[in-house]
Amino acid sequence: MQLGESPPLSARPTPLGRADGAGHAHRKTRRAGLLSGERLSPFVLMAPAILVIVLFRLWPLLLGVNFSLTGDGDRNGVAVGLDNYVELFADPLFLGALRNVGWLVLLLPVAVAIPGILATFIYLRVPGHRFYRSVYFFPAVLSPVIVGSIFNLLLSFDGPLNRVLGVLSAGPVDWLGDSHVAMFTVVGVHVWATFGMALVVFLSGFATLDPALLDAARSDGATLPQVIRHVIVPGLSRTIQFVFVTTMIGMLTSMFGLIYVMTSGGPGGSTYLPEYYIWIQQGQMNRPAYASAASTVLFLVMLVVGLAQVGILRRTGRED
Repeated sequence: MQLGESPPLSARPTPLGRADGAGHAHRKTRRAGLLSGERLSPFVLMAPAILVIVLFRLWPLLLGVNFSLTGDGDRNGVAVGLDNYVELFADPLFLGALRNVGWLVLLLPVAVAIPGILATFIYLRVPGHRFYRSVYFFPAVLSPVIVGSIFNLLLSFDGPLNRVLGVLSAGPVDWLGDSHVAMFTVVGVHVWATFGMALVVFLSGFATLDPALLDAARSDGATLPQVIRHVIVPGLSRTIQFVFVTTMIGMLTSMFGLIYVMTSGGPGGSTYLPEYYIWIQQGQMNRPAYASAASTVLFLVMLVVGLAQVGILRRTGRED
């Protein structure tokens, strides 16, 4: 290159400041895009599940609430306001069903404690724990109709259980015909038929429990009740909350088959639950709007009871 000639463009020096600024801006833009994608990815992954819940849960629920404000029969499709709800809470059968819900809430700790204690024994590897795990879960695979039919035979007035009581001079009990006993009998059968699923959930929770805590408790000479209270229960607080809520929902929405086969709501409506009452109004009385009102009340009862349970269990966990 001769003196005085300009260097070619490719040989000209590039301003360092401008190049560094452009690269920094590019990296910043790319980083912002990545952060934006990371923020959006959870919503993209959750969108299908949310869409399914909205379409098949929330939307039908809103339609049901709207339908409950209309009439039946001659007033079909006519807005009646809260007339269905007023009639609902004046019906002794429905009020009896709500009282039975109260009994279910009181019996719920027993229904949760049974699989919890059995799962604890299995986790601690009592002799034959593998066999017990299979036996305990077996009733969960049986249909409620089959379970109800079996216990109808066992609990009949002249059935095997009363014959055993006769041998023990305890006298027969009308398990399904006494209005003071029938509801507890049906609940007991339901707990026997379903606690296997809660047992599996508890065993899954035990898989997350730190074995070092149990070893430390044993080294300190803690008894089994102390280990359960101070180590297992706090360590499984989330699992216990889940089992409480799902067991309560199961009691309120999955006992129809047993009630239908074992008592048909009797004697005298003493074993009515809202679920069975809704079926009677919808299937036999042909009152779908009135049944929708009962369904709305059942949903509210489950919501209130579930939230109360979670709140109480969380407060208890913090105190422990």
